[in-house]
Amino acid sequence: FLNINVGGTLFHIACKAAARYPITRLGKLAIYTDPTKKLQLCDDYSVQKNEYFFDRDPSIFHYIFHFYRSGVLWIMDEMCPSNFVEEIEYWGVHLKYSQRCCRILFEEKQDELSENLKIQKELEAELEPLESAEQFEGKCLGQFRKMIWNLIENPYSSVPAKIIAVMSSLFVLISIVGMTLSTVEEMQHKTGKQWMELLEMVCAIFFTSEYLMRLISSSSFKKFLRAALNAVDLVAILPFYIQILFENLDEGDTLYHEELHQMENVSKLGKVLKLIKLMRIFRILKLARHSTGLRAFGFTMRQCYQQVCCLLLFIAMGVFTFSALMHSVEHDVPGTNFTSIPYAWWWAAVSLSTVGYGDTVPDTVLGRMVAFGCISFGIILNGMPISILYNKFSDYYAKLKAHENET
Repeated sequence: FLNINVGGTLFHIACKAAARYPITRLGKLAIYTDPTKKLQLCDDYSVQKNEYFFDRDPSIFHYIFHFYRSGVLWIMDEMCPSNFVEEIEYWGVHLKYSQRCCRILFEEKQDELSENLKIQKELEAELEPLESAEQFEGKCLGQFRKMIWNLIENPYSSVPAKIIAVMSSLFVLISIVGMTLSTVEEMQHKTGKQWMELLEMVCAIFFTSEYLMRLISSSSFKKFLRAALNAVDLVAILPFYIQILFENLDEGDTLYHEELHQMENVSKLGKVLKLIKLMRIFRILKLARHSTGLRAFGFTMRQCYQQVCCLLLFIAMGVFTFSALMHSVEHDVPGTNFTSIPYAWWWAAVSLSTVGYGDTVPDTVLGRMVAFGCISFGIILNGMPISILYNKFSDYYAKLKAHENET
């Protein structure tokens, strides 16, 4: 027998049983005759007791011991997959000796653990700033840039930093409200328009100052430009300056057509200018810098993009299928709106989403049966991803919030 002491627990294994697996650690210990090679396989050896000592986990070795006796490696659900794999690799026992049912469950648990660890790292990286205080040491104006960085990126570093973070969110909300009010007819008169332009200018100045301060405090210009939140900041301030540029370019064209009283209609840049003004709505994305909920939502979409793409594929298949069926049974009805398959796409999309505006409805019995099938398919389709997305969002939000509070 081999006398094996694993972490203080003594095991007796027959040399014949261990020798059946010569590539394992105990198998080599059973077949080697050179004492020097045997000592290289264990942590210590007691000559008086003829006992080999291994400084390993005795609770897991029970399963290794059972493997040499029965030839089957058992895996318990409560085991940590990483620890178990580390132990069996040390003893030289391969996972293939386990039962197929146990091996499948173990590999699923191992994949789930790896995925959770990967998500945890990505969640921590989500909250980590692009720079750190240590990166400013030894650089040009390091202390000044570090002060600016703490003021802009670290709202918990001081009271002024917290005030700036709150002001940033307030200016975003004020800018969105101002853009909304500028479309109201009463605010489009001269006085209201001047106030809206003044408000927009103040917001643009604040956002530009904030962006320049972030740029100054950045240690890497390329890294700064690649950051998604910095790209959002840039999109928030560009429409204001592009609008000023386009309005200056448009002055000559406006003066030329002033006599015709068609300034807005004949302006070649009018539609482009409206589109540029609409880009200001993206300023609301700046709230993601200070909102854990928005970050968790964006992170959920990135993690679940395969499920979301699969859902969009199913929706597209349903729209094409049911619109074709509806056109085939309704196109002969006098005065029908289903004159072609593309005209039936809107009805199919509205029915699949279970909104049902009622602006386009079938007239025949077959058409109503197709509509019932479309609505039923939409209910099943909409119910599939909701629970998955919500559970993941709540889990990611809780983890982000906990990590943020810990930091």
